[in-house]
Amino acid sequence: MTTSAIIKIIDSLKDRGKLKGVDVANVANVSRATVSRWTSGTAFPHPKTQVLLANLAYVVDGLSEFYAPDETRFWLYARNDLLDGQTAMEMINKGETEEVLQAIEDLAGLNFI
Repeated sequence: MTTSAIIKIIDSLKDRGKLKGVDVANVANVSRATVSRWTSGTAFPHPKTQVLLANLAYVVDGLSEFYAPDETRFWLYARNDLLDGQTAMEMINKGETEEVLQAIEDLAGLNFI
């Protein structure tokens, strides 16, 4: 992944999920200043962090099929029955993205009346 790819991912997280630098920092366990350095191109995330950011972007893209950007951000931080009472951000941080993706898939199967 190049610096421009990281910048595009973070920009997409802001656009599609209304996530802020602090949100990215929290899920990646880094400071806001570090995220700022990534977006300015003066630093580059560790490969493990790159995977985490890519996973977060994938989750946000999936949620965008159901929610507006501000609703997506709320969903990521809200405790969720589909996630056994955990938040998606906690689970992504712990490397449990597959479970979050399964919950999003389950959203598609829910019948809204």
